[in-house]
Amino acid sequence: MSNESIELKIKGMHCAGCVGTIERALNQVEGVEKAVVNLTLEKARVAGEVRVDQLIQAIENTGYGAEHIEQLEISPEDRPDENLNRSKHQMVFAWVATTIIMLWMIPNWISGIMWPSETLYIYGMIGLSVIVLVFPGRETLKSAWRSAIHFSPNMDVLIALGSLACLVTGGLKATGMNIHSFAGIAGMIMAFHLTGRYIEAKARGRSSQAIKRLMSFGAKNAIILKEGKGIEVAVSSIEVGDIMMVKPGEKIPTDGLIIKGESAVDESIATGESLPVHKSQGDNVIGATINLDGSIEVEATKIGKDTFISQMAKLVEEAQTTKIPIQAFADRVTAIFVPIVLGLATVTFTAWRMSPEFMQSGMAVFVNIFPWVNLDASPATMAIFSAVAVLVIACPCALGLATPTALMVGSGKGAENGILIRNGAAIQRMNEVTTVVFDKTGTLTEGKPKVIQVKQLSAIGENDLIRMAASIEKHSTHPLGAAIVQLANEKQIGLDEVSDVQASAGKGMTGKIGSAVIKVGSAGFVGFNGEINETGSHVFIAVDNTVYGVFILADEMKDNAGETIQSLKLQNIKTVILTGDKKEAAHILADQIGIDEIYAEVLPEDKTHIIKSLQDKGEIVCMLGDGINDAPAIAQADVGVAMGTGTDIAMETGDIILVKGDLLKLNQTFSLAKKTFQKIRQNLFWASIYNLIAIPLAIFGVLHPVLAEAAMALSSINVVGNSNRLRRGTL
Repeated sequence: MSNESIELKIKGMHCAGCVGTIERALNQVEGVEKAVVNLTLEKARVAGEVRVDQLIQAIENTGYGAEHIEQLEISPEDRPDENLNRSKHQMVFAWVATTIIMLWMIPNWISGIMWPSETLYIYGMIGLSVIVLVFPGRETLKSAWRSAIHFSPNMDVLIALGSLACLVTGGLKATGMNIHSFAGIAGMIMAFHLTGRYIEAKARGRSSQAIKRLMSFGAKNAIILKEGKGIEVAVSSIEVGDIMMVKPGEKIPTDGLIIKGESAVDESIATGESLPVHKSQGDNVIGATINLDGSIEVEATKIGKDTFISQMAKLVEEAQTTKIPIQAFADRVTAIFVPIVLGLATVTFTAWRMSPEFMQSGMAVFVNIFPWVNLDASPATMAIFSAVAVLVIACPCALGLATPTALMVGSGKGAENGILIRNGAAIQRMNEVTTVVFDKTGTLTEGKPKVIQVKQLSAIGENDLIRMAASIEKHSTHPLGAAIVQLANEKQIGLDEVSDVQASAGKGMTGKIGSAVIKVGSAGFVGFNGEINETGSHVFIAVDNTVYGVFILADEMKDNAGETIQSLKLQNIKTVILTGDKKEAAHILADQIGIDEIYAEVLPEDKTHIIKSLQDKGEIVCMLGDGINDAPAIAQADVGVAMGTGTDIAMETGDIILVKGDLLKLNQTFSLAKKTFQKIRQNLFWASIYNLIAIPLAIFGVLHPVLAEAAMALSSINVVGNSNRLRRGTL
């Protein structure tokens, strides 16, 4: 039993109707909380306490195949080429046979030339079409049969019925019935159907390239240091704790910690950061990133599915398998689409047989628009002609693909730019956001103190104050002390030897440099009774009980915070600071960058209440944060965004993760959401309008069944192609 998500590879899905059938079957299994099936990924994700074999059995009972992904010898990412090749071979076979069919028809197209025997001509058409249906079209017929006997008709049922109806006309004509034979068209319909399926599969493959690229960027081999010697091993053989030697130009095999050396690392694949990042001893590095200009030794800290790249791929795929609210429309339509089309085809056939004059009057309207319209055909011919056209032109596939393909490409585009979308529904909600709430520390600011001023209170120079204070504070673990040491390092100021170091908890540090007693700490600790007007944290330095200076420290604002806020204002989005910090510090920052509202000195448990109060006022809230105390507020918000530099719990809560913690990525996220949602709406519009126009034309016999099938295939290809256009351009 498992209460975690179970992933299954589904075999045999061809359309949105297949998705609905499998989802209904899975959701009926006892213990299943939620099941989501993705047509483009050919996967199902099931949450609940249930055995894998129960799920597989439920899917097989509907006529489809399934395998537990963890048990596959070949990962699903490696299989699309195999499926695509099979689809290509079926298409080629179908067109070879269809070409022969068209050659067989030539004598009837040329005036004055006829086959010596009409029966031979018809049976030849039937035989050639049967070859197309039985061999390359076999999977379509099997799928149609399975779905029919399980009372869940899918798209293949429409194609199969249309093709078989065409064959029947050949048989009826051969028996002497006054009806036109469409036997040859049966093979053509299947050929167009298989062509559309191949092109659609190829386009869907391009839609999911982001995950494939992420997983393919990793190194294949690594040099492991053992007893001073380098041994080349497969990356899959690396264990946590192994020491890897990475030379310039090589990919870092797996996530790890640099224990020796320094280098510049290209992290663009993982973070979207275009500039190399300097790394040295003690820094973490990400597997699959490229070591540029120095040899480094790296201790492996994460391997396999736990690596950053693997987790990125997992998050992207999770986003692609979620359903967003706008998809509910398409799901409702596709659930009843095939039965409705079967009903329409039946009504069309009956109408042409019972009221041919009425149907011909409707058909006559289109004579001047469509030159191939034939008003002289018999009612029996038109009944079958029109019913077949209705069957093969109706297309739920385009509706079913409209949302998931755009979502797949959009989330992949985000991952390539350092934006991880964990919940696909956030794409839609981001378009509705009216208020963005920022945590202060670590979100709008760097999250660590920095010396912004060294104020001299004596004749001793600034560098001497820094040297003495840093010499004492290098023995401290306090973040304010670390900021002073960092300042000395930046200014390349050498430090003195210190003796008799003592720490007073919460107050400061004492030590000796030579014979001088140095105190670094709070005003009370060093005995300072004056006033310091500068805003920020104050660290004083005294030598032999005389105060020589004070360090003013503040949590530095991120470089692009102001630009981010201004961009949001241009979109008429209100901005809010929500922080546990003091009101004075919050107001100073808000004034600097133009924040609209401030909530300061807020307890962690109250942050959620403030988000809720904004929502109660009608605001659609996006919350950005990076700490544990932000997690409940991030979860409460309509869209939760976690800074990738923050804690794991905040990132687990966020709908969206900004990998580098770069605020400018928030603007890109809004742009990505807007473009992706725009594609979804375009796809749904064109898929809907196609069916609304095409089906009435087919009912009145205006569309030839072969053209109808070609149009059906093009509608799905158009949707997938439109989604793929998201991959071009910048955010």
